[in-house]
Amino acid sequence: MQPDCVFCKLVARQIPASIVFEDDATLAFMDLGQVNPGHVLVACKAHAASVYELDDAQAAAVFRTAARVARAVRAAFDPPGLSIYQANGAPAGQTVLHFHLHVLPRHEGDGMQLVWPVKNPPREQLEAYCAKIRARF
Repeated sequence: MQPDCVFCKLVARQIPASIVFEDDATLAFMDLGQVNPGHVLVACKAHAASVYELDDAQAAAVFRTAARVARAVRAAFDPPGLSIYQANGAPAGQTVLHFHLHVLPRHEGDGMQLVWPVKNPPREQLEAYCAKIRARF
């Protein structure tokens, strides 16, 4: 636990949260910002600032919980779409430095957008990127 981390405080029940689901490794709770009704955050209980700090068991637990929450959100709110969003570092939009996923029901015109410029590098460049990443496993 990090004493200054708001999500660690939620896990420790030091501050209130509307808890949707909990198991040994994860906590799912309502996002205070509620982009759309049913917007839930799924966090690992053990402090990890970003995806880079997760071990494989934590990663599996968070995504297992996210899938369960997504199915429950669909059953409860019947949204026409659903996004799972996760950010690492300020340039990516991370504002709470404790790993979490947004399970976000989506509706046409809800104002939530994630767009990026498509650059379409040639296949040779893609292969070079691939080799660089593959070499790090």
